[in-house]
Amino acid sequence: MYKIYLVEDDGGISSEIKRQAQTWGYQVKVAEDFKNITAEFTAFEPHIVLMDISLPFYNGYYWCQEIRKLSKTPIIFVSSASDNMNIVMAMNMGRDDFIAKPFDMSVLMAKVAALLRRTYDFGSDMMIIEHKGAFLNVSDNTLTYNGEKIPLSKNEYRILLTLMENKCHVVSRERLMQRLWETDQFVDENTLTVNINRLRKKLDSAGLTGFIQTKFGVGYIVE
Repeated sequence: MYKIYLVEDDGGISSEIKRQAQTWGYQVKVAEDFKNITAEFTAFEPHIVLMDISLPFYNGYYWCQEIRKLSKTPIIFVSSASDNMNIVMAMNMGRDDFIAKPFDMSVLMAKVAALLRRTYDFGSDMMIIEHKGAFLNVSDNTLTYNGEKIPLSKNEYRILLTLMENKCHVVSRERLMQRLWETDQFVDENTLTVNINRLRKKLDSAGLTGFIQTKFGVGYIVE
């Protein structure tokens, strides 16, 4: 089931879009916390976003930029601000389509269906894991924190992915070594230690001090 994240502060409009989308077989989450759209987006992991431009606190352009730092999930702007300047701005912000209010609901649903087909028939789904404000995008192996992308080596990414998939649970060194190489090649524990230390230094430099904790004699944890 495709998931739609609807960022619309007009309760009447959001209720109608949600009702219509559900009849098309979509799962819909309507934004609740307009100060933390990125966090809601990450937690829900939608396949597509419907975004109004005029919103409380920050406008749709701002949230489109923030989402684009983390994901290529398609975004359709749904707005009454349909003049040429706003359409051009929406394009420059990284949106995938634009529909002006008032609109025919069947047209909106047709645009959603067409964009989903274009995106997911020819590409892979996006998934983001979040912990303490750090966003690990498993589709392109990048980590983002405070709007900055942190480059990761292949081994660093595999270590961090394993720990964040099991956040708040200890992961043994044996499990990390198995996930890190996933081959029959022999790897000593010193090699894992070197990779962990490099990753920690990189996270510390980005402001994620103490992100990975050691549980002596057991393994590692992000908590």
